[in-house]
Amino acid sequence: MAEHIMQGAELASKMKASSLLVEPRDDERDLELSANDITWWHDAKIGMFVHWGVYSVIGKGEWAYFNEHYAPEEYRRIAREEFHPALEPDEIAQGWMDVAQSMGARYTVMVTRHHDGYAMWDSKASWQDFTSVDCGPGKDYVAAYAKASRDAGMGLGLYYSPMDWRFPGYFDPAGQPESAQAMKRQAWGQIRELCSQYQPDILWYDGGWLAHQGGDRDQVDFWDAVNIARMVRSFNPKTLMTPRSGYRGDFACDEGPDAARGPILPNPWEKCFSSTAAWGYIPGSRVMEPAEIVRLIVDSVTRGGNVLINVGPDADGRIPEAVKNSLSQVGQWLERNGQAVYGTQAGPWQPVDGVYGSVTAKDGTIYLHVLDRAAVNATILPPVGRIVRGASLFDGTPVACEQDDRGIRLALPDAAPDDLGDIVVRLYA
Repeated sequence: MAEHIMQGAELASKMKASSLLVEPRDDERDLELSANDITWWHDAKIGMFVHWGVYSVIGKGEWAYFNEHYAPEEYRRIAREEFHPALEPDEIAQGWMDVAQSMGARYTVMVTRHHDGYAMWDSKASWQDFTSVDCGPGKDYVAAYAKASRDAGMGLGLYYSPMDWRFPGYFDPAGQPESAQAMKRQAWGQIRELCSQYQPDILWYDGGWLAHQGGDRDQVDFWDAVNIARMVRSFNPKTLMTPRSGYRGDFACDEGPDAARGPILPNPWEKCFSSTAAWGYIPGSRVMEPAEIVRLIVDSVTRGGNVLINVGPDADGRIPEAVKNSLSQVGQWLERNGQAVYGTQAGPWQPVDGVYGSVTAKDGTIYLHVLDRAAVNATILPPVGRIVRGASLFDGTPVACEQDDRGIRLALPDAAPDDLGDIVVRLYA
């Protein structure tokens, strides 16, 4: 199986992601959304990310342009001569929505333009007309995706990278300021196009840093990112934004399949990871097992986070069968256990790694995700300030429950079903 090992600038890009939001600058405070404005997103919990573009033809991940040292002319030739998906845009988009629905996603995010500069829509602001309409298949894929996402009732997310490896000014903004400013003008123009045409619910920025150095926040003034945010909100006042343009954003990002650990986080955040070893398509790439994905879902939502799970379609826009199969099993788990995920709040207890890794609550019911049956049976759970009248597994099997001033004690049956590594106990008032 092909594996993709991140290193160098690609690894640095991943490592700069953080689960913590920075304090807003004075000029950002009026842009902050209220808790009510992001309730739909927080309740949705599960999203599907889609990385697809010219790099899918190459099959070495979405960083192929940079990592493989392509000359701009050769990469453009690949786009023009080799990027010709066999399926029509609406067929591709519908296939993605079918997978999103089967996996239990409530919102989707499509990469509309990655760091290689190739726009997947009819972008008039693109430098050198490097778009799927003008250079390659002659099709607008973002338009088809946006329609399919809306028709499926999904929250509409658009990924956009302000940076562009085609500009020498990206790597040397001080030494080549005209090139850097041309890249900035392209970003402003393309963000305006995306927001005016599609009014996305989520604008998922990535790549605000310059020269692969520092962090996105360091370049808030270069991009004039706060005013970009004002422009975004002029088209949809409730669009959520990630902090990766320099602007503080509305929710934090924790990138990669690393385990979610520690306490409940107080700010909105999202765990994003790929179902395979890379974000973009690599033939034969290892696919995450359903139990691995479920564990990341459980450990994230019980710490107050959402989960954005990536797929990398092949050159024709098809999501690999192995990925579809794994995500379908995740969706089946959510069908059985979704009450403990969708629309919940983290807590009331802090996670205890290795014992009960996660607790969620909704409408007076507590959902305990058990990691170690014996350890939970030997643990006095903290008091909750109200009478717990009973407990059961999701299949209705009663769980013995005692409560006193010290807390709550459970006695899980030995035959408690292990559902993809997770046992959910429902405690109700």
